[in-house]
Amino acid sequence: MMSNSIQWFPGHMHKARKEIEEAMPKVDVIIEVLDARIPFSSENPLIKSFRNTNDGKPVVKVLNKRDLADPEMTQLWIDHLEKEQGVKAIAVTTENLNEVNQIMELCRKLAPHREEAGKKIRTMIMGIPNVGKSTIINALAGRTVAITGNQPAVTRQQQRINLDNGVLLSDTPGILWPKVENPHSGFRLAATGAIKDTAMDYIDVAFFTIEYLIKAYPDMIKARYNLDDELPESEIELMEEIGRKRGCLKGGGRVDLHKASVILINELRNGTLGHITLEHPDMITEELINVAVEAERKAEQKIKKKEERRKRYLKNKR
Repeated sequence: MMSNSIQWFPGHMHKARKEIEEAMPKVDVIIEVLDARIPFSSENPLIKSFRNTNDGKPVVKVLNKRDLADPEMTQLWIDHLEKEQGVKAIAVTTENLNEVNQIMELCRKLAPHREEAGKKIRTMIMGIPNVGKSTIINALAGRTVAITGNQPAVTRQQQRINLDNGVLLSDTPGILWPKVENPHSGFRLAATGAIKDTAMDYIDVAFFTIEYLIKAYPDMIKARYNLDDELPESEIELMEEIGRKRGCLKGGGRVDLHKASVILINELRNGTLGHITLEHPDMITEELINVAVEAERKAEQKIKKKEERRKRYLKNKR
């Protein structure tokens, strides 16, 4: 499993949250950048909280890195996200400037009153680390105004950018939320690089990922790793087979699962495996039900233990 010591909410993220809360009442439209491969897991529940406490602030959900995702699943997610009031969704790749510029058109549709009054539309762009937010900002601005990088948490402070097209854009640091309730989302965030590699166990993340890929994209796995026969049913057998194919061997011909796992995760991240989406709406619905059931079970256990302690205390007092 991933380390329990992951610092989901370090100091700079707590500071960023406070700044965002203070600025939110003056924002007309939120732009939330998601990873098209994990549209649910890369959603920050804090943003929903910000919206709800500000009269359902409209939001454009940008599914970035669509060139790495399964196009059919991306459309499914767009349709799913737009069922919510005040939400527009769009899939983009920063390689296509026309797609990125459509984000501003959606902002105008969500805040027509500002344009009609001759005022600039005040937007705030948000997103968890490493979803490509800074690259999108630079594309919108037509110049380098935000630092980019392949590591999470590059942006550390807010900045305001005049896009010279009637739109003011406030950039924010990528913030995670205090705790990822859905353990599956934690693995997906790790697989796509939203969490620093030092905070994850490559083997665990690779096993989680390959278990999903066996069911969802078996042909892609066969093609990429030259596997002619039926795929093994278990993730460990498949990872060992991938390791043998890629020469990830230790002494005595044993497979180096860590090396094989690094290969799989890197090839998922850079798109070498193919266009892959790691979650779909129906799956998430089922997972959230399970999370709620587990939370209820833990709450009941806590109450039960508290009652047992109370009984022991009363018994000892007699």
